[in-house]
Amino acid sequence: MADPRSTGPATPGAPGTPPTPGTATTTALSAAAGTLGGERKGPVEQVALALFIGVPFVALIAAVPLAWGWGVHWRDLVIALVFYYVSGMGVTIGFHRHFTHSSFKARRPLRVFLAIAGSLAIEGPVIRWVADHRRHHKFSDKEGDPHSPWRYGETVPALAKGLFYAHMAWMFDVDRTPQDKYAPDLLKDRDIVRVSRHFLLWVAVSLLLPAAIGGLWSWSWQGAVTAFFWGGLVRVGLLHHVTWSINSICHAAGERPFRSRDRSGNVWWLAVLSFGESWHNLHHADPTSARHGVLRGQWDSSARVIRWLELLGWAHDVRWPSRERVAARRVTGQAA
Repeated sequence: MADPRSTGPATPGAPGTPPTPGTATTTALSAAAGTLGGERKGPVEQVALALFIGVPFVALIAAVPLAWGWGVHWRDLVIALVFYYVSGMGVTIGFHRHFTHSSFKARRPLRVFLAIAGSLAIEGPVIRWVADHRRHHKFSDKEGDPHSPWRYGETVPALAKGLFYAHMAWMFDVDRTPQDKYAPDLLKDRDIVRVSRHFLLWVAVSLLLPAAIGGLWSWSWQGAVTAFFWGGLVRVGLLHHVTWSINSICHAAGERPFRSRDRSGNVWWLAVLSFGESWHNLHHADPTSARHGVLRGQWDSSARVIRWLELLGWAHDVRWPSRERVAARRVTGQAA
């Protein structure tokens, strides 16, 4: 677990961070060039957002009685699992650990693939996602944090309201995080800008490709429809709420064995579905670390995949946490 490269600068990806060496650059990009739309959400975008959130959520709720009453074909589960894994890892390894925090460097094909894979989660364009998350780290659980569950206070009613806001309501705020301030490095990367600006294409691919695979696999329209439901809508709905739970639940509950300047906690029962993201306390104590689950028994599948990518030569300069670095962030009096 030790690696001296983990002693690099704190929180890469902060405003003013230079682009990764070797990245293609462009000039004269406006603040809104990374995505379609301006820096304020219009009515059409608000309606589209509601549909992107609401339709998969309804499908997720409907999945329980449907699976109980008619069952679910193993083919649909395989398709859903593969797309959950690819799109979920695209968010955790790509959007989060690579693009937001520069926990490792990736060769150009892998970098583009991670941007596309994360976009399949339908959580927004990569540049907007990164800008929001960098702002979250700058103001974590303080004024300016885009999604803190503590924004309304610490009473039970205030926390209940704050949890709902941190989980999903914050996305309906009209004002957006400035991309030019929080993601200037990504705005200079031609490939990532293209991926970000074609977000609607990745939405279509994310929902229709499972249906196409299911239809061809079963050679039937019914197979296409059920794959669209399970591999498209239900998969997206589940992944949405697992990801959003990191913003809400993991900032309101969980153990805090490491020193951080916010209320981030470790929530063990989310670890498998979130690919290790719910070991959130260490992440906020050491944001550039490529591994979040650093204590015994903390399974972090995202870190495992990054290790494989490193062995294959596709990822390099990985910021693995050294034992000394982890120990320095422990709360005094807690055993390793």
